[in-house]
Amino acid sequence: MTSNQAPRTASLLERMAFKGHASGPKQRPRTFGALVAGAIALTVACSAYAEPQGFLETLHRNTTLINTVPDNGDQNPYAISVAPVSAGTIKQGDVLVDNFNNAANLQGTGSTIVDYHPDTKQMTLFAQIPRDLKECPGGVGLSTAMTMLKSGWVIVGSTPSNDGTTTTKGAGCLVVLDPQGKIVKTISSPNINDPWGNMAVVDNGSSATLFISMAGFGVGGPDGNPPPVFKQATVLRLDLDIPQGQPPAVKKETVVGSGFGAQADKGVFLIGPTGLALSADQKLLYVSDAIGNRINEIDEPLTRDTSAGVGRQLTADGLLHRPLAMTTGPNGHLLVTNALNGQVVEVIPETGKQLYARWIDTDKAQTPPGNGDLFGIAMTPEGDGFYYVQDDVNTLVLAK
Repeated sequence: MTSNQAPRTASLLERMAFKGHASGPKQRPRTFGALVAGAIALTVACSAYAEPQGFLETLHRNTTLINTVPDNGDQNPYAISVAPVSAGTIKQGDVLVDNFNNAANLQGTGSTIVDYHPDTKQMTLFAQIPRDLKECPGGVGLSTAMTMLKSGWVIVGSTPSNDGTTTTKGAGCLVVLDPQGKIVKTISSPNINDPWGNMAVVDNGSSATLFISMAGFGVGGPDGNPPPVFKQATVLRLDLDIPQGQPPAVKKETVVGSGFGAQADKGVFLIGPTGLALSADQKLLYVSDAIGNRINEIDEPLTRDTSAGVGRQLTADGLLHRPLAMTTGPNGHLLVTNALNGQVVEVIPETGKQLYARWIDTDKAQTPPGNGDLFGIAMTPEGDGFYYVQDDVNTLVLAK
C-alpha cells in the first residue's frame, strides 16, 4: 500500500463505518479512527511481509558448481577470491579457490589454487606452489587468506605443516603470484605467523591495504586434552605500494588487533580469528573470534598505529556456533559461516542483531549437519548471491 492511495482508502473506510455496518438496531457503527488504525496495522504487517529484513531470505537455492580437486589430488578447499579484473589466465568474475590439504588429506600441505570460470562452467589449475618453498618458513600449506588485486597480483597465505599437525607447523608467509600463476616473491616477517583468516582488502590500484589474521603465535603441538588456548593471535595490517608493472611492496606493517584466542585442533588444525570485513565507511574492522564465539569490531583500522587489543564486542553466542569466514552483503549486513554447523548467519552491524541463520550445508555425514565444512565465502560480482565451499566433499557452491 503506497502513500498516494491513502485518501481513497480513507474514503472507503468512512463509507464502511457509517453505511455498511448499520443494518441491525443493536449494531453500533465502528468508528472511523478504529478502522484507520486497523488499516495502518494491516499495511505495516503487509510491508513487513513483502519487504525482506535481510539478504539471506532473498536467496532461493544452493547450486553445486564444480569439484575443486586438481590433478595432483589436493583437497580441502579453503579460500575463495573473485577476480576484480581480467589479467593473465584469469577473467574478471572468475573464482579462485585454494586447497589446504594434499592428496593424502594431510592438513597444512595443500599447494594448489584452482580457477573456476563461470562463463564456461569449467575449472583450470591457476597455480601449483612448491611445497618446500624455501623463502616461506615451514613451507607451503595454503590457508583461507587469499585475494586478487586490481593490479592483477594474487596474494595467498601459507599455514604449513610437515605431517598434517600443528606439532610440525611453520610460521608460513604470504606468497605473491603474477596473473599467470608464477611466484614473484614471498612476504615474511616477525609479525607474520600462520596467516589464517580471509582477508579484508582496500584496493586503490597503485596501493592496497590488507588485513590478515595471524593464528600461529604460541600454538604448537596439541599438548593436553583439550589443547590450551593461547591469547596471542593478531590482526595485521599491511600497507602496500604497487608500482606500475612491479609486484606489491610492503610499505608498513601494523598490528591493529591482538590478544585473540587460538588453539591447536586435531580436526581442523587451528581454531583462531578467521573472518575479517570492513564497514562501508571503512571506520570499523569486524573480526570473527572463533574461540570467543563472537564478532568484535576494531575502530579506525586504516589509520590506527597501535593495537586495539580484541576491540569491542559486537555480538556473541545466539545463532553463532564458532563463527568462521565472513563477508559483507549488498545491504551492509555481515554474513558469517559457522564452523560447528552448516549455517550462515546474517548480522546487522549497526546494532549487532542476529537476524537469522540459513542452512547452506545439510550434509548429515557430520553432526550437526555441515559441521566443519564451511570455510571460504565471497559475494558474487553482481551482489545477488555468494560463493562458498563445502570442504568435506571438495565443492564450490553458489547460493543465489
